[in-house]
Amino acid sequence: QLQLVESGGGSVQPGGSLRLSCSASGFTLDYYAIGWFRQAPGKEREGVSCISYSGGFTDYADSVKGRFTISRDNAKVYLQMNSLKPEDTAVYYCAVHRMEFYRQCVLTGSQYPGWGQGTQVTVSS
Repeated sequence: QLQLVESGGGSVQPGGSLRLSCSASGFTLDYYAIGWFRQAPGKEREGVSCISYSGGFTDYADSVKGRFTISRDNAKVYLQMNSLKPEDTAVYYCAVHRMEFYRQCVLTGSQYPGWGQGTQVTVSS
């Protein structure tokens, strides 16, 4: 069974940091570009960041540039989130791209057929 699992969510105060992790079972995560997406209550799903299968290409939403960093290592993908703001509050999902060995990545959710169950991130004072 193919499965993605996110971890690392939680509650932090504004200005704090969290690191999300994405791991996989049933397939080799290293072969695929991975995206992080988020959805806040009452809002549409938003692409946050993505990374190519090799790690050589990354992309970020304008709202998180300079604060979030995506990386991959040892069959996991990480999203380091610094300087968190209340507007970063959402359920965060990692997703696997539809193509193996994709040298770039996109922040378009429809390109990612496999999704994790999500992890809640709450930023509040």
